[in-house]
Parts: sequence; structure tokens; C-alpha cells
Amino acid sequence: MPTRLDNAIQSVRDDPTLARAQLEGPSPTPALAEYIANSQSATIPPDILELGKRHILDTLASLLVSAQLKPACLARDFARFHGGSGSEATLLTTEEKTSLLDAIFANAMTAHAAEINDFCPSAFVQPGPPILSILMGIGETLHTSGDRVLRALVTGYEVACRVPKALGINNLRDGGLSNHGVGPVFGGAAAAASLLGIPQQKIPDMLAYCVQQTSGSFNWMRDEEHVEKAFLFAGMPARNGATAALLVHHGFTGNPDALDGSPGFLQSTKFVGLDSDMDRNRLIDGLGSDFQMPLVAYKRYPVGGPTQPSMEAMLKLVKEIDPTQVKHIEIKMPGKAHIFAAAKMPALSLPYLCSVILEDGKLDFNQAQSHERFISPSIRDKMTRVEVLYDASQERDPRSESALVTLTLNDGSQVSHFVEHVLGYPTRPMSHDDVESKARELIVPVMGEKRAQQLIDAVWNIEELGDICDLVPLLKL
Repeated sequence: MPTRLDNAIQSVRDDPTLARAQLEGPSPTPALAEYIANSQSATIPPDILELGKRHILDTLASLLVSAQLKPACLARDFARFHGGSGSEATLLTTEEKTSLLDAIFANAMTAHAAEINDFCPSAFVQPGPPILSILMGIGETLHTSGDRVLRALVTGYEVACRVPKALGINNLRDGGLSNHGVGPVFGGAAAAASLLGIPQQKIPDMLAYCVQQTSGSFNWMRDEEHVEKAFLFAGMPARNGATAALLVHHGFTGNPDALDGSPGFLQSTKFVGLDSDMDRNRLIDGLGSDFQMPLVAYKRYPVGGPTQPSMEAMLKLVKEIDPTQVKHIEIKMPGKAHIFAAAKMPALSLPYLCSVILEDGKLDFNQAQSHERFISPSIRDKMTRVEVLYDASQERDPRSESALVTLTLNDGSQVSHFVEHVLGYPTRPMSHDDVESKARELIVPVMGEKRAQQLIDAVWNIEELGDICDLVPLLKL
């Protein structure tokens, strides 16, 4: 009797309009393995290396400003209990050391303890915290140069952003498998393999361990305290990706055709069938030349990616009117508007964030994380005035983050502002100076101007560091 997989495969073969890349294209494994194995000697354009530095600085700023938040504290406590002390990997922002994997896990959780790190909107992944945490941990343990870390980072971003697109964004969503627990596992492993120098013939074995550890549910959307979310987006993929690479580095073997053997990952009924948007070629087309790094966005404001344009619009409009006269706020946006209308996490709740801006005239990192403000009577009253609506006319392919915000005043007059491409989005990228300005805004209050400048200078010149360990003391709070 045919299985569900047999039926799905046959449906693809019977329908000539379906992408041949679903089943009949060449295996992506050899080209992927070659790219990862040769990444330390490959030609990487200067502009891509510059973007790599920007994302390192952006991620380190996120780690530093988030170090005392609940997800970060819990992750470090777990690492101390589970990994002990006296090892070679630092719990960043402290002087404590623990086991390598526990440090990687805790540092990644810390870097994604708030909504301020980078994200790739076309792949629905947030690569910075897991990938950089892996590279800092392994790099410190092996006393790796800054140049090798930078090259490995680019390698990890390239793979992390390609995997969900190859599997199919709709496939992952419909199958209940969160992109954030998929792409960064492969990307983190690729970055680690690049740094460790795993040979080409062993990369397919590593991919097998990525397949085994890929996981993640969309129930993170109901997380109110950012703990489970930080685990899924950063801690788990960092730990699992590093594990996949380190196992193979220490001699573990795996099935080299784990991606498209039979049975194999790419033959899952999640990824093949009449409605599938899988395209295996997206994993390797242009690999090493058509880079994903320019497609990775920055969060200029300390809130979730889809809420960024509304914040930009609100911050502009609140300067033009008397905030005490605002009777109603209407936000029209693409995507899953209902999630951000009803979110229980402050940094994802549009009614809360708009109310803070109305009350304070600004929005900083601490305001966006405050559960106390979230339940305050004055804020709760203002939240009832905010209406968030889905607007199909704003849908774009490729995805865009936009918002139309309209304020209605007590006298019936209205002011509106439409943000089509928020600052930091790939279509409106942040410059070198923009990224440094954001980093300063976040880290000067927690470490002072002098030490902030030392860190910024070190990152901009990271390829000159003979040992990445030299960066670690600059991160101590």
C-alpha cells in the first residue's frame, strides 16, 4: 500500500507544472559541503565583510544591553549548574567560564533576550545571536583569529538564510515547524565547521546531525516573557548547530545523504506535494557569489520586526500633535496583524508600544521591555484606543515591513504617516554610521563611553585580531 510519502512524490512527478527542484534536481549536498569547507580561503567581497562586521557589532550590542534580562539570567544559571566552571569558554559579560556548549547556549540566549538583534525577513530567521555565540565560544577555546571568525560568520549567515527558503516558507509554516529552529541550526553548524576546518568529505556527516536536531514550534508566539522565544530563536539552534559540528570534528559519522537520501529530510511530506514551495536549488544557487548578508535587517527600534514601521510612524506623528488629544490610533499592516494586536510580550504588543510613545513621547530599550508599564492603569487605558488591522494592499513579494498609522484627535481631525520601508530593512539599510550609532545608544549606558569606544574600534578592525580572546574582556560588565 502506498505511503503518504509515496503519494506526495507521485503527485510531484505526475504534475509537470510543479517545480522539478522538489525531487529531481541534483543533490545540494556536494555544493554545500564544498562551499563550507572552502569558506576560509574563498574570495569574499569587501562590502560583504563590512556587513559581517556591522552584524557582529549589532549582535554584541544586543548581548550587552540584554545581559540582566530574565532569559539571560536564567540561561547563565543553567550553564553554571550544568556546565560547572573552570573551562575555556566565557559566559560573556562576566569573567566566569564554563563548558563550551553551555557557554554557547547561554550567550545565545543572552543575545536574544530582547527584541533588538538582527533578522532576515525573507527567511524568518534571526542569525546573529546563535551564530556569533558559537563562533565566540569555539574561537575563544581554540584561540582563533578575528579574520577566521569574520569569514565563518559570513558562511553561517549564508546557510542560515538559505535553508528555510529552500525548504519552503509556506511548507514550514503549514507544517508547524518554525524557521527559527531550522535555519540557524544549519547556519550555526556551517559557521562552526568553517572555524574548525572540517574537511569537505565530512560536511555531509555534519548535515545529518543538523537534520536530527532541527526542531521548533510556533507556540513561541504565545510566550509572554521572551524565555521560550530566546530558547527557540537562539539558545537551541546555537547549541544544536555547534553540537553537529563538534561531533563530526571529534570523529562521529553520519549518513552523508541525510538531506535527499531515501528516506531523507527533503522527502518529508512537509516539503513535497502539490502545494509545496520547496526549491532545493535555493540552497546552492549563487552560493558564494550571490550573498544573503544584504538581505539581513537590523531592528532600529527595540521591538519585534513587524512592529518596527509602526514605531517609526508613531515617533514621527507624536511630535506633530498634542498626545493628550489622541482619541484613537489605527494601524494598518501586512502579515499577521492579529498577533501584534494581542501580544502579551511588551516588545511585540502594538497597543502597548503606541501607548508608551503617547505617554512618554519616546521609546527606549527599557520601556519596550517593561512588564510593569504593560500593566499600569494609564497605559492600559491608552491601549484600548489602539486598533490594529490587517491590510492586504500592503502585502509584497518579497516580504516588506510597512505600516499606515492614523491618529484621530478629539476634535475629529486626523494625521497619518505611511512607512513603506522601515529604517534597517534590506530595502532601506542602515549604514556603517547608523549601526555604530545604534550600538552606542545601547551600550554606552551599561559600560561607559570609553569602553564602548574600545569595543567598537575592535569590531571595526576585527580582522586584525590575532586571537578572538582579546575581544572577550571588552564585553565584561
